Amino acid sequence: MAWRVMPLGELCEVVNGGTPKTGIDEYWGGEHLWITPAEMGKRESPYADDTERKITDAGLQNSSARLLPPHSVILSSRAPIGHLVINTEPMATNQGCKGLVPGPLIDHKYLFYFLGSIVDLLNALGTGATFKELSGGKLKEVLVPVPPLSEQKRIVAILDEAFEGIRIATANAEKNLVNARELFESGLGAAFEDQQTWTTTTIGQIGDVFDGPHATPTITDQGPIFLGIEALRDGELVIGKMRHVSRDTFEQWTRRVRPAPGDVVFSYETRLGQAAIIPEDLECCLGRRMGLVRVDRSRIDPKFFLYSYISPQYRRFLETKIMRGATVDRLSIRDFPSFSFAYPSLERQRKIVALIEATITANRQLRAHHEAKIASYGNLKQSILSRAFSGQLTATKGLAA
Repeated sequence: MAWRVMPLGELCEVVNGGTPKTGIDEYWGGEHLWITPAEMGKRESPYADDTERKITDAGLQNSSARLLPPHSVILSSRAPIGHLVINTEPMATNQGCKGLVPGPLIDHKYLFYFLGSIVDLLNALGTGATFKELSGGKLKEVLVPVPPLSEQKRIVAILDEAFEGIRIATANAEKNLVNARELFESGLGAAFEDQQTWTTTTIGQIGDVFDGPHATPTITDQGPIFLGIEALRDGELVIGKMRHVSRDTFEQWTRRVRPAPGDVVFSYETRLGQAAIIPEDLECCLGRRMGLVRVDRSRIDPKFFLYSYISPQYRRFLETKIMRGATVDRLSIRDFPSFSFAYPSLERQRKIVALIEATITANRQLRAHHEAKIASYGNLKQSILSRAFSGQLTATKGLAA
C-alpha cells in the first residue's frame, strides 16, 4: 500500500502544557507527574515513568497543565526545541512542551522516531527574539509520511534494533575515551614518581610569580588575546575559547606582566590545577584568576614545570593548599611562591618532557580516533532515520543497509 503524507494535526491531538503558580504549596508535591524540557534533556531512555516534580489535583485544576494519556509523545517546544520522551504513565508538562496524543493512524514510537529525524526542521519553524519557540499551529502543519500501521511497527522494530547497536557502540567508544584519559593520567604520573634524588625548593626560588588584573576588560572582535581560565585544558591553550582586547587595553593590562613564550600560566581560582605554556607569537594579557610563572631557565625547563604542575602528584599537593570558599575554591596567589617544587637535572628534565610529549601525541591520536567514531555513530543514526521515513529501510539489511 502506498504511503500517505498527512499534517501532524490530523494524526495527533496537540496539547499545550502549563505550570501551576510556584508560590502556592497546595499545587505541588502531589501524585501527578509533571515534566519540563530541562528534565527531558537529562534522559537517556525514550521512556519516562517518573518526574522530578509532581503536582496536585489543585495544581492541575488551577493551571493550563493537562494529563496526557500513556504512550503520548512529549516534545520540548522551547529552550530547546527537540527533546523527546514517551510517557508510560499519565503525565503533565510545563508550557515549554507540546504533548502529542496519537490517533488511530499513527504508532507512538513511529512518531517519536519521525520527530527525532526532523529536529532541524522543527527548530527552523520556531520563532522568537529572545529564544525560539515552536507554536502549536506550526507543529500541526508539519507533514508526516504515514505508511500502514503494520509497516510503521516493522520500521520501529528495525530502528529499535539498529539504535540499540549504535547505543552500545557509542557507549564503548565513550568508555575508550575515558580509558584514554586515564592512560594519559597514568603516564603523566609515572614520569614524576621517583623524586628521591631530586632537589626540593619553592616555586619562588626557581621563578617569578605574577597575577593578572583583578577585573575584566572590554572585549573586542580582534586584537591581542585576552587569556581567561576557560582557555586552559590539560596543559594546552584552547585557541577557540580565547577573546580579544584593544591595543590600549592590552598595554594597560600588561603593565604588571606581559606574557612571553615559555611562561607558564595557571588558574588560581575555580579551575584549579589547570595550566598551559605561552607559545611563540602569541600576544596576550592575563585575565582574572590567572597567574603566571616565569621560571629560571638555567635550572628549570618551562615544559617540565608545566607537566609537573598538572601531574596527579602535584594536583594532590595543591589540594592541601586550597582555600574553600562559599561559592568557589582558590589558591592564594600571595602564598604561591612558597609552594614546594622538586626537580632533577636539566638533562633529566628534558628527557622527561620528551617522554611525556610522546605520550601526549599518542593519546591525542587515540582520542581523535574514538571521537571520530562517536561522531560517525551519530551520523549513522541520522542516515538510518532518513532512510526509514523515505521507505528505504529493509528488515533483511538492518543496520548495514
